[in-house]
Amino acid sequence: GSEARGGAGVGGGSEAGGGAGVGAPDVGGAPDVGGAPDVGGEPEARDGAGVRGEREARRGVGRSGRSVPGEGPDAAADPALPAAFPALLADPAVLRLALLAVPRSEPARLDPAVLDDAARSLARWRRAVAGWARRPSRPVPGEVRERLRAAWEDDLDLPAVLGVLRDVEDAPGVPDGARFETYVYADRLLALDLARDLGSDPGSPA
Repeated sequence: GSEARGGAGVGGGSEAGGGAGVGAPDVGGAPDVGGAPDVGGEPEARDGAGVRGEREARRGVGRSGRSVPGEGPDAAADPALPAAFPALLADPAVLRLALLAVPRSEPARLDPAVLDDAARSLARWRRAVAGWARRPSRPVPGEVRERLRAAWEDDLDLPAVLGVLRDVEDAPGVPDGARFETYVYADRLLALDLARDLGSDPGSPA
């Protein structure tokens, strides 16, 4: 830029209004290499790329100029986002559980209600596993082990595996230590990180 141009980081403007506080200070006619071409538009159009990128990052705006869902300071309070969207951002296993619950021959419907149900189930199971871990360990009951094996040998029938876990969760006569071992055993296939909350207070929210 010439001496008539104010800031090396600003592509236009006179010396009197050369974007003070936006671009770099006048360094005596240094070449203008950091700014966008002078198109005579609004100051936003003449901001340096680094300045614009920093502003976009703070606002949660992508390169296209559109807001990026789930980003920016107001993402959690954005009423346009699905209710379960924050849970998905915090834990992708919620989406995994929702998908595993659908038979592979059926289309997956992942609306907010389905995702919210998956988030609640995952949180409940993790709390339960953390509580069961405090009890003496017991082996996986033989009948339960056979049901699990039959499910995953039946073309990886993962909805059936989840059904076994739901049955074991409240089955009378199954020791808590056996429930724990059952969930950890099944999670070797499900990969839902069901033992993630071990050592935490089982009564605290997830």
